Amino acid sequence: MAEPRRMSERQMRIAKWIMGPFSRWNARRYLASDGRSMGRFGGRDICVASMTGAKSGARRDVPLMYVPHGDGVLLVASLGGAPKHPTWYYNLLKHPDVDVRVKDKTLRLRARLASPAEKGALWPICVAHYPDYASYQARTDRDIPVFICEPRSR
Repeated sequence: MAEPRRMSERQMRIAKWIMGPFSRWNARRYLASDGRSMGRFGGRDICVASMTGAKSGARRDVPLMYVPHGDGVLLVASLGGAPKHPTWYYNLLKHPDVDVRVKDKTLRLRARLASPAEKGALWPICVAHYPDYASYQARTDRDIPVFICEPRSR
């Protein structure tokens, strides 16, 4: 099997330049249609995670792959195996309250980074749900983080 291609810093900048406008458009279409439009990627359902920007403090709607998990979801900060974490990773670290829209249902969740032991147990579940996560991990030197998003306490 061939070595997975690594993404260069330049390729990552170009991808972010292209994906930014597309992601904003995708999120708007998803939210307006309750996920009937722009609700799948790679044969899997996506969600829209609404979070607060780490630097701007502005509300951000981010379309993401997700893994159903109990009453919440797992969010994998893969960025397709890029050498750096996605921007939304820093948003959730600073502002862990996140609203996750799955089709027409909004989940009010709090995100926390999985510990190494938790990630060890959760990673196979994530890969079983979306097999490309394994190739994303193979093409980067960083340990791809997993957020456990659980219902907020009332």
